[in-house]
Amino acid sequence: MTARILIAKPGLDGHDRGAKIVARALRDAGFEVVFTGIRQRIEAIVATAVQEDVAVVGLSILSGAHLALTARTVDALRAAGAGDIAVIVGGIIPAADIPRLRAAGAAAVFPTGTPLEVLVPEVRALTAAAAAR
Repeated sequence: MTARILIAKPGLDGHDRGAKIVARALRDAGFEVVFTGIRQRIEAIVATAVQEDVAVVGLSILSGAHLALTARTVDALRAAGAGDIAVIVGGIIPAADIPRLRAAGAAAVFPTGTPLEVLVPEVRALTAAAAAR
């Protein structure tokens, strides 16, 4: 079974080029990818993740609100009974915030400039671990 991944742009950030590049790389690697588009509310992201039965929600955040948006997404997934969906975060992420994102529930963090050759195998490992549970 092919793992399904949701790529989402939460909040008011309207820049989606990086998210589209990641979505395409994951699709080319064999994943089924759902892309929400820009300016999505957390509630809509969670509803789509549950409806589409995804293994991973990837948040693309360039706005600087990565800590709050990640925590809210993780909390909303848990509240929806979907706490088993892994949340990954990419975008403009200062190195000092990575441990805080992990503590908030992010399974992986990919700052701007992370090579796709690193991202794809890490996402594959996350989905394989989820499938093994």
